Amino acid sequence: MFEKIKKSFASSGFDMMIVGLGNPGLQYEETRHNIGFMAMDALCKKYECECKKMKFSAYVGDAVIGNKRVLLLKPLTYMNNSGSAVGEAARFYKIAPENILVMFDDISLEPGTVRIRRKGSAGGHNGIKDIIEVLGSDNFPRIKLGVGAKPHPDYDLKDWVLGKFKAEDKEKVEASLETAVKAVNELLSRGIDSAMNKFSK
Repeated sequence: MFEKIKKSFASSGFDMMIVGLGNPGLQYEETRHNIGFMAMDALCKKYECECKKMKFSAYVGDAVIGNKRVLLLKPLTYMNNSGSAVGEAARFYKIAPENILVMFDDISLEPGTVRIRRKGSAGGHNGIKDIIEVLGSDNFPRIKLGVGAKPHPDYDLKDWVLGKFKAEDKEKVEASLETAVKAVNELLSRGIDSAMNKFSK
């Protein structure tokens, strides 16, 4: 199925790009900052596709979700330079910002919480900030996945987001990944308003 889908894209392009943000490397796997990668992996598992081909300084793949042809992208540029990979892919395939869905971590939301937004500022997230700068627009939808706030004000933020989830949060995180996958399908099938109404907490 994957090969047939891939061939169809060669001549017809993509309706949308879905981006999962994170950092490459074994040391970053399953850390809070990598929940966007984890959401992409969950999406690929659900739709029996892969996001492993190297292109645009990223792992890329393709899928059909909600009858839409979708480019999947996991930037390998490290979080703070996520925009370079996203921008290059968007320019190559002529995908407008409003058709780029980004999944990423949010420290202002508790683990297990999913929030969908049509557009907005970076909110202090360096990966989103870089994407906005490269695209020249903040008009792209996003799925925010809660990872929880640092335990006290003096705790180093970098250490927090690059740390792994607490054991008691893992079940909530898994549930949020399932919700994100459902939200992607809803957004592509029925639009962002429907996805926001059903899955934003």
